[in-house]
Amino acid sequence: TLRANSEDLQQIKFRQRILVDVSKRSLATTILGEPAAMPLILAPVGLLGMQHGDGEIYACRAAQAAGIPFTQSTMSICSIEDIAASVDKPFWFQLYVMKDRGFIKSLIERAIAAKCSALVLTVDLQVIGQRHQDIKNGMTVPPEWSLSKLIDFATKPAWVSGVLQGKRRTFGNIAGHVKGTEDLTKLSEWTASQFDTSLSWKDIDWIRSIWPGKLILKGILDVEDAELAAKTGAQAIVVSNHGGRQLDGAPSSIEVLPEIVDEVGSQLEIMFDGGIRTGMDIMRALALGAKSCMIGRAYAYGL
Repeated sequence: TLRANSEDLQQIKFRQRILVDVSKRSLATTILGEPAAMPLILAPVGLLGMQHGDGEIYACRAAQAAGIPFTQSTMSICSIEDIAASVDKPFWFQLYVMKDRGFIKSLIERAIAAKCSALVLTVDLQVIGQRHQDIKNGMTVPPEWSLSKLIDFATKPAWVSGVLQGKRRTFGNIAGHVKGTEDLTKLSEWTASQFDTSLSWKDIDWIRSIWPGKLILKGILDVEDAELAAKTGAQAIVVSNHGGRQLDGAPSSIEVLPEIVDEVGSQLEIMFDGGIRTGMDIMRALALGAKSCMIGRAYAYGL
């Protein structure tokens, strides 16, 4: 699925037309009714502050300077408050619904207090996928130390220095807000136990009762789910398979985009995520009916 996201995009060919007046060109558009310099959104990326110290703050500033939305992840290193204090425009907040509904309610209320302009509810992570590369690389919180990792760190002094200079090195939205998560081990154990396998459509009604603003459902990959999403009162959906990290063997995002657009495109704003690496990929998704695209890996590399 990870490979298909990119490979299927490359199979879409462009019509090369000629002798058309293209002297006046603009990438400007609107996203959820707000002006944007281009149809691009920075997607939520967990642990972004480990790519670079205060990575979420820098990414948000870059997005706002470029005139596009930035989405903060629930599992970010910087907290909602850290980002809100460091930028002068609203940003989006991505939410995972966890078993501790009291914490989730407080998290939504913090997003409201920070004047976040949209809530992106991720709906495809009731169970974390089997991520082989994470296992191979020993991707854990806290990290599992080994000689090879120490050698790797030693070859990247600029990165180590940048991370150490950041405000935090743990999940800023959780640490200090949940009892018993004072150290990394306890925080990791709590987080791993919190993904809710009972999450259902009725929980969106509960979220709606707390969140008064624009709601985006991220992780729609099936027409029937898109139809159900249209009935929730959400303003938009993101056609996404979580970057191929959730269900290997699921279709690529671009494969299912046209049928979802045909079914609910008149009811919801359709956003696209999955395999975007270049502006040409964005054009491909727009040509098949998406109104805007999210990128995650691409800007994380830039940090």
